Amino acid sequence: MRRSWWRVGGKGLLFAAALVWLAPYLWMVSTSFKTLPEIVAAPAYPLPSSLQWGAYEEVFSTIAVGRYLLNTLVMATAIATLQIALALPAGYALAKLRFCGRRAAFLSVLACLIIPAQVTFVPVFTMLGPLGLIDTMAALVLPFAVSAFGTFLVRQAMLAIPDEIIEAARLDGASEFTIVYRVLAPIVQPTLAALFLFSFVFHYSDYFWPLMMTTSDDVRTMPLAVALLREQGTGVRWHIVMAGNVVLSLPILALFAVTQRRIMQAVTARALS
Repeated sequence: MRRSWWRVGGKGLLFAAALVWLAPYLWMVSTSFKTLPEIVAAPAYPLPSSLQWGAYEEVFSTIAVGRYLLNTLVMATAIATLQIALALPAGYALAKLRFCGRRAAFLSVLACLIIPAQVTFVPVFTMLGPLGLIDTMAALVLPFAVSAFGTFLVRQAMLAIPDEIIEAARLDGASEFTIVYRVLAPIVQPTLAALFLFSFVFHYSDYFWPLMMTTSDDVRTMPLAVALLREQGTGVRWHIVMAGNVVLSLPILALFAVTQRRIMQAVTARALS
């Protein structure tokens, strides 16, 4: 009996924590279905009097949602893919290869974890400017192609892989490229899935870097477009801004649902093996 009460209490705490995390998003969705006079009259009331789709119609008529979303998805996907492709050999070298300066290289990776992207903005901008890459997709992707966080995650995951697997692959004539991408990559798949999710979410919602690196609508991203929904001089049109944020959040929620399922399946399969 006591165990069942503990189980019920634990589930209740998890449900309460989930409500706390979901409350801002639920408030955002609710506000997107309100009208501006309704928000002004009762800003603290959680539910709309009726579902009004005018804010979403305004969003799709004001900004080119399809183009901005495509730019954002291409940028975030390219960054996450490049980070995984480069973190695999880097993590493999730091975890399994013996070479002079390996400890110093790993410490350099750890040092990079504490340096925010804003600090490197000026030198990166001065390098990309003469190359004519400002206001291009390359300016949004290339500075983040290498991830210190991704290298650290992959290195830690590969430390748990027995060296016998690598030696067996070498005896079978496998090259280092084959060992990294065809032998070890499937083993650390949960780590790679988590890295892809973290990288995609971070860069998908990034506002600072696209704001600094773009000057036209050709490669601007959806977070910048949502910022344009604010009407200057007459106050913030909160229902339209919230509707834009809902549209912005939908791809992330879909990706998280798919990736979370794959991570859990991979972790469960590894735990049972």
